[in-house]
Amino acid sequence: MIPSAVTLVEVGPRDGLQNEAQPVPTATKIELVQRLQAAGCREIEVTSFVSPKWVPQMADNAQVLAGIARSPSVRYSVLTPNLKGLEAALAGPREQWPHEVVVFGAASEAFSQRNINCSIADSVERFRPVVAAAHAAGLKVRCAISCALGCPYEGEVSADAVENVVRLMRGIGVDHCGVADTIGVGTPRRVQAALERALKHFPLAQVSGHFHDTYGQALANILASLELGVHTFDTSIAGLGGCPYAKGATGNVATEDVVFMLQGMGIATGSSLDALVDAGAYISAQLGRAPVSRVSRALLAKRGVAV
Repeated sequence: MIPSAVTLVEVGPRDGLQNEAQPVPTATKIELVQRLQAAGCREIEVTSFVSPKWVPQMADNAQVLAGIARSPSVRYSVLTPNLKGLEAALAGPREQWPHEVVVFGAASEAFSQRNINCSIADSVERFRPVVAAAHAAGLKVRCAISCALGCPYEGEVSADAVENVVRLMRGIGVDHCGVADTIGVGTPRRVQAALERALKHFPLAQVSGHFHDTYGQALANILASLELGVHTFDTSIAGLGGCPYAKGATGNVATEDVVFMLQGMGIATGSSLDALVDAGAYISAQLGRAPVSRVSRALLAKRGVAV
């Protein structure tokens, strides 16, 4: 049965901006978060606590997290790939802590070896102390299973491979499992097969989808997920975020496009489409380009705004 309401996790400030070559000012990142929560976003992935050597765009993570004028109705999350990152995320006063931290593991051995020089099992085991420390601090832990539908190095990834990582993540105690189509090659039935494996180990409310639109399949894959009852999805304002493994890829599915589709289906999101379009136009202007979102471009043109 198709859900009547959906939770969208806005990942634009983190996943969307992290690969931008030009430095994005801290004040711009904070303003983006403010605009997103004003538009009705209730789950926002704000930044990542990783080494600035590897992701220089996120070097201002503490300042961004501290600079947000928080809304009591919003849950803020951050990526913390190791214990050092978690400790940095919790270094400020309690009121500046995130509500949730995110860890990630690949469903592809080739991807795991190429990117972090270890096996999938070893990569997940490294998160065990992160999960324990986060829980001790009263935080939830969400995992993302990257390359769940395909890998740039080994091609198609099986549902069995996805379930292997799901089982490992469940074993270290993560609270929520996100299935991520990192390179955007998934199609509806294959997405359902991957999600069904996650649903064998996590309750429906704790499974989500993260879809890239590289091959134009993201909205179809969200619809396929809805058919299973899955009702939480990562989206990125203005379609921010490319895919570093697929040249020219549009990357994350645009929040505006997803909200337009869901509203057309009578599914509640709690967000204002017009305000999301404004937020997307703001950050796109700061980056010096038009929004990737087709809905945003159409509605801005309808307003007479050049894009």
